[in-house]
Amino acid sequence: MDPIGQHLETLSRRLFFKNAAFGIGSAALSCLLNREGYGTEEGLALTQGLHHAPKAKRIIYIHLVGAPSQLELFDPKPELQKRSGELCPDEFFKGQKLAFIREQPNLFGTPKDEEFAFNQCGNSGVSISNLLPHLQTVSDELCFIKSMHTEQFNHAPAQLFSLTGFARFGRPSIGSWINYGLGSENEDLPGFVVLNTGTILGAGNSAWGSGFLPSKYQGTEFRSKGDPVLFLSNPKGMTPEQRKRSVDLVNDMNEIALADVGDPEISTRISQYEMAYRMQTSVPELMDIESEDQATHEMYGTKPGEASFANNCLLARRLVERGVRFVQLFDQGWDHHSGLVSSLPKKCKQVDQPIAALIKDLKRRGLLGDTLVVWSAEFGRTPMAQTNSGSGKATNIGRDHHK
Repeated sequence: MDPIGQHLETLSRRLFFKNAAFGIGSAALSCLLNREGYGTEEGLALTQGLHHAPKAKRIIYIHLVGAPSQLELFDPKPELQKRSGELCPDEFFKGQKLAFIREQPNLFGTPKDEEFAFNQCGNSGVSISNLLPHLQTVSDELCFIKSMHTEQFNHAPAQLFSLTGFARFGRPSIGSWINYGLGSENEDLPGFVVLNTGTILGAGNSAWGSGFLPSKYQGTEFRSKGDPVLFLSNPKGMTPEQRKRSVDLVNDMNEIALADVGDPEISTRISQYEMAYRMQTSVPELMDIESEDQATHEMYGTKPGEASFANNCLLARRLVERGVRFVQLFDQGWDHHSGLVSSLPKKCKQVDQPIAALIKDLKRRGLLGDTLVVWSAEFGRTPMAQTNSGSGKATNIGRDHHK
């Protein structure tokens, strides 16, 4: 009998799609593995449009949740200073969609206190506020993009738009795309790690989710205090050997299910169980920042055992040093609708020193040349004042969301 015809007779619809899925997956994997050659002469020929060899190998992405005011930090407006307190002109207010301001507000210049003053820093002469004295010292390592804008002016959709490219749930985050395309350089650690300071942001874990990509590409949340990764430790009374046998048994059953139905999420589950077991060894050493010397702790302002943004910055360096491709830092508390004059300096003190230290530390270790460090937020703030309950008191003034 014709062997091809015999094969077609026994080929079920389920088996056809399962085999097709594996074939497509193999082709995609081959394509991704070949990307390692992009920096070579042969690899560059394949890109056709790229005029320089790619440099960045990893990203540390810092998102300040709530959105700090750019007007107090990096964007001085002399004309706004002159007209501070005047009624906002119609052409700047009429037709504007703002989150909270409804009646025509007053213009609000940067506070005149010395700590809010701007300095021209470094060889570039870029303007940076005195609220960020440590960042001023690394100004020549920075690039400012002032052309950004968004159509979203509420936190959750703006966060999603910034981090996934869409204002609705269900799309892969930037970190998951990087993880999908490049993976991790360390088989004992995830390719995408999340470090969070404070309460969870409005967009929730969709900000580091994988959307329609397999779930193994989503971010893995690490913690700088307590268990580094939830549910990673062995249950009470279980030895490492027992845990290994348990993982092997579960994976054997998952392999049977994978062979039967071909669901890629089963394959993800198998690899994640194996990764979790390896992380029991790799993560405790990684998270032990007490092994850093005293000079490093003083540079970052870190305190081992605390949950802090400074600790997370140091952990970010340790993660990329060990081959993690994308590290996402979230810091909460930047939504200053009121009390900006008193609250913004406090928040700046929490992040200024650690971010500057991270840049210096990466540079001295030879990592800054191929590591992108990104500072971002979901939107900007208005040049108009938003007052608390209409009181108009200087201590209560803040800024509304701005696209």
